Amino acid sequence: MLPPIVKLKRVALDLLFPLWCIGCGREGSYICDSCRQQLPVIVPPFCPRCGRPQPQGAPCPGCIEAQSDIDGIRAPFLFNGVIRHAIHELKYRNLRAIAPLLAGFLHDYLLENPVPGDVLMPVPVHRKRERERGFNQSSLLCHELSRRSGLPVVDDCLIKRTYTPPQARTSTVTDRRANVAGVFACVDERLRGKQVILIDDVSTSGATLNACAGVLKSAGASAVWGLVLALEL
Repeated sequence: MLPPIVKLKRVALDLLFPLWCIGCGREGSYICDSCRQQLPVIVPPFCPRCGRPQPQGAPCPGCIEAQSDIDGIRAPFLFNGVIRHAIHELKYRNLRAIAPLLAGFLHDYLLENPVPGDVLMPVPVHRKRERERGFNQSSLLCHELSRRSGLPVVDDCLIKRTYTPPQARTSTVTDRRANVAGVFACVDERLRGKQVILIDDVSTSGATLNACAGVLKSAGASAVWGLVLALEL
C-alpha cells in the first residue's frame, strides 16, 4: 500500500498534468479502458520455450533446432499496436511514468501464469548506453514488478561488459546471437542455486535472454526464465 502522502501527491499531479491515452488521446490514463481491450494478448497454445503462438503448444521449429540455455520466455503481449507504442514511449521518449502501468501488466500475467523464480533481474545494458538514455528501461520495469510481487531484485550481479549495436538493428537470428555472444558476465556467484526471472521490455529472437541465461547458469543459477512485456514475431 502507498503512504497517504504519496497518494495525495499523485492526485495533485494528475490534476495539474492530466494523463492522456497514448493509443487514442482520451484523458484519464496512459492506456484507457477501451485501448486495453484491444491489446494484442498472447493466449495458448504457444511454444513452451519461446512463448510465441504455436499450434497445439508444440515447440516451434526454431526452438527445436537451436540449443538454448533459457528455460522459457513468457510475455503477455505481441509487440504491435498500443503496447508497441507504449514501450517506445518508455524506451525512446523518456516516459518513465508509464513504467508502473507496464509493470502492472507483468504482475497480472505472473498471477495467472506463474513462473518459477526466487529473484528478479533486469537485463543489463552497457554503462555507455545507460548514460546515453539516462536509465535502463528493464531495470525500471523490474523494480516496479518487485514492489508488486514481493520478489527481490538483484541488479548488480549480471553486467554487460561490451558495448554493442541495438538488437533491433540486426536483421537475422544469427546476427542477433553473434551480437550478444560473450558480452555478458557475472561478477559473483550470489545466484548459485537460485531460480532467476530475467526482465526485459521486448524479445525478438530471444538471443539476449538466452545469452544472459547461459552466463547465469555458468555462475550456478538453477533455472532462468525470461519475462518480457512483448514478443516480436
